[in-house]
Amino acid sequence: MLEKYGRILLKLSGEYLGGPAKQGFDFTIIDSLAQKLCKVHDKGFEVAVVLGGGNFFRGARDLPVKMDRVAADHIGMLATVMNSLCLKECLIARGKTARVMTGLNIPAVAEAFEKRAALKMLSEGHILIFGGGTGNPFFSTDTAAILRALEIEAQIVIKGTLVDGVYNKDPKKHSDAVRYESLRFSEVLEKDLKVMDPAAVALCRENDLPLAVLDITAPDDLLGFLEGRPTGTRVH
Repeated sequence: MLEKYGRILLKLSGEYLGGPAKQGFDFTIIDSLAQKLCKVHDKGFEVAVVLGGGNFFRGARDLPVKMDRVAADHIGMLATVMNSLCLKECLIARGKTARVMTGLNIPAVAEAFEKRAALKMLSEGHILIFGGGTGNPFFSTDTAAILRALEIEAQIVIKGTLVDGVYNKDPKKHSDAVRYESLRFSEVLEKDLKVMDPAAVALCRENDLPLAVLDITAPDDLLGFLEGRPTGTRVH
């Protein structure tokens, strides 16, 4: 039976926005993403997005100098805000009304996240982009995405990746890798499948929030999934 989703949250890595180099802004990629989001929004879906910041900063562990974890996480959160602002402008250029809300208090750049305001904007037709993670260190953008999805009462979280779902092993390295059409959250955790970080997966499981993993590079997989085409992997 086709499940109907009215409000979705899309989670994407920052590296995706950086294109082949996985660094900085690749505006061809970002505009392509904006086009995909417009198609989904035009079909009547309420859309929210959470972006990572890895195209600018990947955390203290990747640095050649020692850095405090809290400071590093704050830099990473600011990187997600830059990505959010860039996507917002690309959506506006395509005729959409888009807003950025953040977990950090930076009023000159974007308004702080507040549930009632976010729900009102979604109902009014805005595409919302949540930057700044949770606003707290030690939490990944995966966890931030699930938290925001629960707060805005999204019906599903969709993680866009560079492959067409979740596999039992890396399909780029193993020709015999098998794609899962459906998984339970307990299987993801037990098999240590790299869907999202364990805290995010556990949060989905505890709150019965469905998750889908699909190829964001494919032109129509996002809209196709929402319209019922069998693509990607569903986690429930």
